[in-house]
Amino acid sequence: MPSSSSPSVQSPESSGISDSHRRPHPLITILFALDNTVVADVQPQIVLQFESIQDIAWLAVAFIMSTTAVNLFYGQLYSHLSPKWLYIGSVAVFEAGSPLCGAAPDMNSLIVGRALCGLGGVGAACVSRKYWDYVGLGTLLGPVVRGAFADSDATWRWAFYINFPIGGLAAQVYLFMLPSPDPQPGATILKRLAEIDWIGAPLMLGAIVCFTMGVSFGGVLYECDSGSDIALFVVAGVLLIAFGIQQVYCIGTTKERRIFPVELITSRKSYRTITLMFCVTVTGGCAIFVPVYFVPIFFQFMRGDSAIDAAVHLLPLILVMVTVALRQGGMLSYPSGKFWLYMPWFTVGGIISVVASTLMYFVKTDTSTAWIYGASAMLGTGVGTFTQAGFSTAQASLPAPKAAVASSPIALAQTSGVNIALAVGNAVSLNRAEKRLTTILPDTVTEDQIQAAIAGVGTDFVTTLPSRMQQEVLEAIVEALNLRICLISW
Repeated sequence: MPSSSSPSVQSPESSGISDSHRRPHPLITILFALDNTVVADVQPQIVLQFESIQDIAWLAVAFIMSTTAVNLFYGQLYSHLSPKWLYIGSVAVFEAGSPLCGAAPDMNSLIVGRALCGLGGVGAACVSRKYWDYVGLGTLLGPVVRGAFADSDATWRWAFYINFPIGGLAAQVYLFMLPSPDPQPGATILKRLAEIDWIGAPLMLGAIVCFTMGVSFGGVLYECDSGSDIALFVVAGVLLIAFGIQQVYCIGTTKERRIFPVELITSRKSYRTITLMFCVTVTGGCAIFVPVYFVPIFFQFMRGDSAIDAAVHLLPLILVMVTVALRQGGMLSYPSGKFWLYMPWFTVGGIISVVASTLMYFVKTDTSTAWIYGASAMLGTGVGTFTQAGFSTAQASLPAPKAAVASSPIALAQTSGVNIALAVGNAVSLNRAEKRLTTILPDTVTEDQIQAAIAGVGTDFVTTLPSRMQQEVLEAIVEALNLRICLISW
């Protein structure tokens, strides 16, 4: 996932962030990346302890949803407020969420902690110039490190606790060694706050939250056609329309202060570029995180692997993806100004990704590990060629004034892709698996047992079934997991 171009909503230069200010950032950025994938490996242990299967999707969704909702808002804050103290405040929120996750007495507390980690982590990570270099390292190490905690006497709780002491050790650096550049010298705090788009930010946040809740709750907490679920989608649509109107007509803000760079979609040339890059980046986010959550569950449930062993099975995907993305980022760091020179990356990468996802879709209960490794490595190659190219392409192919703000919608697309992948993928696979298992299992089996089997924590229950029924259950669960892979092909 790394790239030499920065996906930060607000570029470092424009927010007055110096090179010396950026040096301490890798630590929190790596921890932020570790948190991106932490629940992929420890999910079964958490669900088994809290017995809250219906909330399983929110273990991953809460983190990325809060990240997506405040992505653009942080860009405005860094443009007007002290980067040092805003950064420290973001780290504090991230660090507060970590022990809350580790000490969570129930699933709801854990979900709140995950949301806090996403809310603070994205603010502390988004100002780093080499953001995706560090995210790539964190994503590579995350599954193995957190999986080791889950399998040890420390339990899954230390997969979250570990953020707190590491961040605490670095606190003196943040407090006493970071410079404090002023993005608006001489401006009062009231003047700075008045220039922030306080109408657009909550409208956007509300739309994202309502949409994510509608997708995640549908068929799990509510029936898909229930009034509650439909209401969430309606409210999300209304808020999105209101956001669009408010941004276009600058209601309560100005053209220069609105949270979304509308000027990028009013010009025919920039509209085509940004729309294409937005869509490609969304698909890249989906393609990365669907298998990150699919592969560990498959190996833990189907092969009985431990959390750390299941995490090792992710390395072919992540290692190849990070390597290819680093190489691709270096090659695109010298803009030619010719858009067509960038297109082969997207075309070739897209084709490879579709072929690889097709191979993964045909994974069955008896599919060899070598097959999964090969498909994972191929998918990593395909995704690595284009997942970060949107930033370089958008900035290099647009006129200078528009290129300066081109990273904003691309950064939004990146987290949106992950949010869509996790929310839609979890909802679809959980609903499909529950329907299949209800028809396969006898009436004496409870709904909790069915949901435990779907979540990958009901292997003991499955082993008590007749051998033929065991095979049917496993095939149904793999089929449901494969539906997530369809998101990549689409």
